[in-house]
Amino acid sequence: MLEAALPTLEVLRLPVQDRLERMETTLRGLVTADFGPINEVSEYLFSVRGKYLRPTLLLLANEVGGQPDERAVRMAAIVELMHVATLVHDDSVDHSPKRRGMPTVNAVWTHQVAVIMGDYLYSRALLEVTRTGNSEAVGILAAASNRMSIGEMRQLAAYDALTTSEEDYYSLCDCKTASLMSAACEIGALVGRPEYRVPLAAYGQDLGMAFQIIDDLIDYTVSTDITGKPAGLDLKEHKVTLPLIAALPKMDASARSAVDDLFADPEPSDDRVRAVGDAVRDVGGLDYARDKAAGFARSAGAHLDAIPEDPIVRVLRLIVDFVLERQR
Repeated sequence: MLEAALPTLEVLRLPVQDRLERMETTLRGLVTADFGPINEVSEYLFSVRGKYLRPTLLLLANEVGGQPDERAVRMAAIVELMHVATLVHDDSVDHSPKRRGMPTVNAVWTHQVAVIMGDYLYSRALLEVTRTGNSEAVGILAAASNRMSIGEMRQLAAYDALTTSEEDYYSLCDCKTASLMSAACEIGALVGRPEYRVPLAAYGQDLGMAFQIIDDLIDYTVSTDITGKPAGLDLKEHKVTLPLIAALPKMDASARSAVDDLFADPEPSDDRVRAVGDAVRDVGGLDYARDKAAGFARSAGAHLDAIPEDPIVRVLRLIVDFVLERQR
């Protein structure tokens, strides 16, 4: 008997599709400025529709328990604004040439423009959440923003760091990804059914951890034409992620020497990157990371057990499965 295919993210968004469309309109209004160069970069950034996973999570969390609030639409736009700011900064720090198949801001303009644009988007998001008058939401997003900034610094400091521990890696995932997903879910509940804030925030936290581990796995396993960015980019940029961390202690002298040589090379060749990726796979690094992602996913689903089951909670459970099985 064939297993049923998992729903796509487009299908999972259907319960909040109308509100997501209003969120997108709100988002474009938030980034409009009285300064041409900022508008030019903003129009470029938002010319391609994102996955909107974080706004989707916020709006779904807002509908848990059946008391959705229109304030959530603006909050979702603010969260997406913060997410895009992080991407712009990450691309500049990493000198990434492409994202989602398109040249990055730093590639089209300059790294200085990218840094300033990221700062503009961050500050715009915090200004807008302050204007809502919801001091708790301000605190949640300010804390997430602080953790994301720490994550960017951790990521920068982790280059060439072959002694990075698994604990260090999880700290990076917490700051870089889980913090904002957790904030999105908590704010959705805050303006909906606040009694579900704690389990939904915890759900978003563990979902974010699973999401980042899978994201790092995709870099080893999925081709460029699917992801829209070069395959093996993490290794090429000397980033140490969980598959490599798990693999290093199991490698023989030859494989470990290949890793050292790659990290000593400022511009490693595709063949060298491919060889190290194969070595990581051969000693079980990818399987280990996949198992850890599955553990965080199970934990995310378990947090939903504290909430009465309803159609929205079932969608949140399906999103856990989507995160584990996604290919891009």
